[in-house]
Amino acid sequence: MAERVARARYVAFFASESHQITPELRLPRQGRNARPQGLLTWAVAGALERRPATWRELFDGVLALYPPVIDELAQRFPTRELPSPVAEGNLDAPLFANSAGAVSTLPVWRAQRSGDSLVLQAGLADGLQPQQELRINATLEDGTVRSVQARASQVDLDGASLAVPAALRELPGAVLWSASPLAAPPSTALRVRSDGPLPPGIGLDYPASVVAVGAGAPADLRWSDLGAAGQRIEWQSPALGAGSERLGDKAAVRRRLETLARLKWWRQLCALGEGTQMPIDGFEAVLEIWNGDRLARSGPLRTSGPGLLPLRDGERAALNVRNTSGHSVDMVVAGIDAQGRPRAEYPSDPGESNRFERGTREAPAAKRFELPWLSAEGARLFVLATPAAPQSGPRLFGAAVEPVLADLRVRGQVEPPRRRLYAAMLSWGAADAASR
Repeated sequence: MAERVARARYVAFFASESHQITPELRLPRQGRNARPQGLLTWAVAGALERRPATWRELFDGVLALYPPVIDELAQRFPTRELPSPVAEGNLDAPLFANSAGAVSTLPVWRAQRSGDSLVLQAGLADGLQPQQELRINATLEDGTVRSVQARASQVDLDGASLAVPAALRELPGAVLWSASPLAAPPSTALRVRSDGPLPPGIGLDYPASVVAVGAGAPADLRWSDLGAAGQRIEWQSPALGAGSERLGDKAAVRRRLETLARLKWWRQLCALGEGTQMPIDGFEAVLEIWNGDRLARSGPLRTSGPGLLPLRDGERAALNVRNTSGHSVDMVVAGIDAQGRPRAEYPSDPGESNRFERGTREAPAAKRFELPWLSAEGARLFVLATPAAPQSGPRLFGAAVEPVLADLRVRGQVEPPRRRLYAAMLSWGAADAASR
């Protein structure tokens, strides 16, 4: 099976959703030079004339050209569902850039204005850092986008706020606000020291990233190209590993660096979860050790998980998640196997939502995950969950699974209540047997 292309390394535009019909008609409408062509093709060509800097700006320009044509089609075909163009991938990458260097996706966070302040629907748990540089976008009713740079002045676990930039304060009320980081934060970056450039093709989901550092700067690991003898990684950060590791080629090094970058971010997420004073009442994740059909031992993942390992002959591990909180839960269950490969358990497929169903004490929502890959030394299991906010898209925490509703527009209260957070990491092996 071919390796899946990282979302940071592609952009795709679709003329419609899979169940819709996309028209071909004479465009531009009422134009002397009109000729038959697809609506998306015509809109892309028109949007390119505005010289957009990123793929997202190009797609926003496409959307701005759709309304007059769609309105006409709606009058002619009132019973037909008209096409809705879709975009996915690394939309905030520079247009037509195809650098072999390390790249990370850049999210777009919805924001709402409250007086002279903007409230962002993102916080520390999403990889947003205090004083991080952001691009603030204001989309007007006619599709025009005005952008300025600003810094996040106040960031907490679940949200952030900043003053409305002076250049945008006079805009009317009917504005769609959003914010996007200019780059992944340095605090989450995997720092690699090497004698040459990083392996080509590194692609990660925000806020994980990989950066090369010089000889005098702190590093998480050192990578050496030994030529015919292969590749060597030497750990400098005890939190990620100990000693050294040999790999066959640069492609293997790339995959290993991507895995370690995710691991570094997951560790920071777990530290946030352990530091919060607001756990989720009614949510629990229990590690179970089975021997055949007999439950040999079990315990809460956050507190007793490491004590249940290693596995003995004939044993297997499973994770049992129960939600009796009375709320739906945004949940991610993922891991890294002993060979360094990422494992997505929930959601298990990029097309699935990570919203776990609502459960109560009388009718709990429960799911068991079989974890055969956790049996080998060096494997790591990660669980993160937070109660789902009303009228919101699923929250994925940069956990290496793809968003299903990346551009859902959220309307409602300006300041959502602080969310409770559950985070736990289980790992076992010589380097970090007590990690969780």
